[in-house]
Amino acid sequence: MKQFQLAYENDISFQSELEKIDHWRSANPSYTTIFRIYASGVDMEEIKHVCDILDEKMPDALYLGCASHANILDGAFADAKITMSCTIFEYETTRVKLLQLPFTEDRMIDSARELKEYCDANEWVSSVEMHATILGMPMRDFCAELCTLRSDIQVFGGGACNPDISDMGTTVFSKGKGFSTYGIVFLLLGGSDFHTYSMYISGWNPLERKFKVTRAERSVVYELDGEPAFNIYSRFLNIENNYDLVPNTLEFPLLMNDDGVDVLRSLIRVNDDDNSIIYTSEVPEGSDVRLAYGDPEMILTSIRHDGQNIADFQPDVIQVFSCAARKAFWSDENVSDETLVLNSIAPTSGFYTSGEFLRLDGIVRNFNSTLVIAAMREGEPKNERIISLYDAKLSEKESKRINLIRRFNAFIAASTAEFEELNRKLIVTSITDGLTKLYNRAEIESRIRSAIEERMQEEAPGALSLIMIDIDDFKKINDVYGHKEGDSVIVGISDVLRNVMSGVPSSAIGRWGGEEFMVLLPDSDINAATELAERIRTEFAAITYELSGCHTVSIGVAQAKDGEDADSLYCRVDEALYVAKANGKNQIVKQD
Repeated sequence: MKQFQLAYENDISFQSELEKIDHWRSANPSYTTIFRIYASGVDMEEIKHVCDILDEKMPDALYLGCASHANILDGAFADAKITMSCTIFEYETTRVKLLQLPFTEDRMIDSARELKEYCDANEWVSSVEMHATILGMPMRDFCAELCTLRSDIQVFGGGACNPDISDMGTTVFSKGKGFSTYGIVFLLLGGSDFHTYSMYISGWNPLERKFKVTRAERSVVYELDGEPAFNIYSRFLNIENNYDLVPNTLEFPLLMNDDGVDVLRSLIRVNDDDNSIIYTSEVPEGSDVRLAYGDPEMILTSIRHDGQNIADFQPDVIQVFSCAARKAFWSDENVSDETLVLNSIAPTSGFYTSGEFLRLDGIVRNFNSTLVIAAMREGEPKNERIISLYDAKLSEKESKRINLIRRFNAFIAASTAEFEELNRKLIVTSITDGLTKLYNRAEIESRIRSAIEERMQEEAPGALSLIMIDIDDFKKINDVYGHKEGDSVIVGISDVLRNVMSGVPSSAIGRWGGEEFMVLLPDSDINAATELAERIRTEFAAITYELSGCHTVSIGVAQAKDGEDADSLYCRVDEALYVAKANGKNQIVKQD
């Protein structure tokens, strides 16, 4: 496999380069030739002009391409608006096929199935490279359909993009099929002597603060933690919704977990009317997400360690799909640091995308802010000296930058931990009684009402019972021995309740009033509840207090009837307790 890389400057220099390539091919005109063309910030007519020259000067060559955020040539960021790589396959067994299909929301699944049908009918296919117009499109179902491809087929690729990533008017194209603003081009590669090794590099670390996606629809996130989604950028990062929005937020993508793999989502734009956010792909409602930041040292370490597998593979060419967010993160000055090292292994080219695709362990995922690498080779490894990547180092400028970022994240982590602990304490305080540490009246009542409402909605509701406890003659304890002794008695009955109910995980205990307590038993009938009540009565009566001696409780028990609401059940359990007090105290009365 041989690769030439070139940038289009003008017709004369381009035609001269094509003549050189054609001269090299003349030794064996049967070689299959394919051009990958990437165009950044040029109009469609100019791209068509380049394709017309290719059709005229090299009519047997195949080509495909797309609009790009920027281009990668010889492993480095390229200033040229149009770049291309020409790959020449030297083995007769290597086979290549182009499929360009529609890529709209109602056709993308059909296109995936058409690809599968072709692969099923052609066992030679071992790799599928994709170029697609994906911005704002729902990718989850499409990727799930691609998972049904034969398990031995590798899948990788990238989304067409523009220099302005929020501009969704992108395009893909291929020989014989023309240009499409809603399309996908599959480059199918394979053969008995064709080999591919694919992988990805992330390098984004999560900030400590976690958010819940409380309202979302496909790629639009309306609320995070119940607030307008853009609040997380304005509040925590001081980013404003202005012309610098996308460049600023590209450095802080959203991180979520997808079946054990961290994936990122980049912001495209903010809806001014409700501060919702459109991301490059789906963010499922209910997901836990965090903002993430790039770690240059981690990225280069991954290139050194994981990229060594590519060096060991000994490829002939390397194709890369790097997110536009990574270019924004590194800046033009340093963006080549993570890809140039690959060029020391084999000729490396590609483009900066609106999203990346890669199949991992059979699952096709749509990534953002990620570098996807596809290394290709014809034949067996050449057994030449394997290049070592371990000498790749950070520049002094990047070393200072990462130290600053790490200190910043350490500060956020510590502050977040303190905030979360304070918030936890506030939540506990708001729902618990200060003296007994049981639920307070508001919380136990809320839990009872919720349990009864759930029960009323069930077709075959189970048993639910309440136990209401009152300390007998409690006013006398306070009057004779003082409030401190009274508090000790209240704490004592609370400990008894906790002990008895420890074996009933579904139970909830709360302080109903001064010396009154309520126990919720969602899964107990009146007989089981009465047995528990008897344990409470006897265990409390066995306690001897230093000043006031022993005490007793009166208890009412009631089981909810079908269709009964909370207020009715409260009245019945309270009536049972009243009867227990009126009949002499220190006893249990059931309200059937």
